[in-house]
Amino acid sequence: MLGVAIFTILVEIVLIDLVDLRYKGSYAVHSLLGFVISLLLVFRTNTAYERWWEGRKLWGNMVNNSRNLVMELNAYLPENEKNDREDLWLLISNYVLSAKEHLRNSSALLQLTTNERHPLSAFTGTSHLPARILSRLYDLVSKMYREKRINDYEFLNLNHELQEFTNIIGACERIKNTPIPYAYSIFIKKFIFIYVMTMPFAFVSDFGYWAIPIVVFVFYVLSSLELIAEEIEDPFGRDDNDLSTDELCVTISKNTREILQLDQAS
Repeated sequence: MLGVAIFTILVEIVLIDLVDLRYKGSYAVHSLLGFVISLLLVFRTNTAYERWWEGRKLWGNMVNNSRNLVMELNAYLPENEKNDREDLWLLISNYVLSAKEHLRNSSALLQLTTNERHPLSAFTGTSHLPARILSRLYDLVSKMYREKRINDYEFLNLNHELQEFTNIIGACERIKNTPIPYAYSIFIKKFIFIYVMTMPFAFVSDFGYWAIPIVVFVFYVLSSLELIAEEIEDPFGRDDNDLSTDELCVTISKNTREILQLDQAS
């Protein structure tokens, strides 16, 4: 913005003081181009917001699916099976935590909760930690089924909830790994740059030195919309406007312990 202001001041000095307004610009073309660029920016921000909102819905499904799974398990399992309840809480909490960090391209290994039945070594040596943890959760549920602690109907219900975990992380990865095409993004930036850099020549004859704040403000609006779209198009990071997945992981872990009737000490 400072650079645009300095450039506009120099143009105004040259055209007003040196040329004495013999250059007569017209902002009719800029009015037309302004309509075109506004359409492009609306499409750009709407597309980015749709990605952000879809990510929020997916993590809402993650919360609901976790609650549904543990409510079913709580109903199926006897209260005295503390080890299985502890393992279920551990694996579900670790799954959502690893999913969050996986979408941020970082590792959650050092943040995982472990015990003697699920040591840290059980989660190492994989490029997709959420899949490894979900596989162990599948193993635990299958073990309950083989030991006849859950029947066929209950096993099918649990299998559906477990499959939903895979569907959710897959949909999040689709958003993460399919960015807005670079050619489209760079075209809008070039369009904004050319549009703003030619505005002082068009506005000088009608607005004089008032063209300086006008040009700077227009640049601020246009560039801000583009930067907002860039920030929210990947909703799984750590930026201020990204999804609050840290809080959602804490919520899931807390709700899971409560539903499985475990004490609150981790």
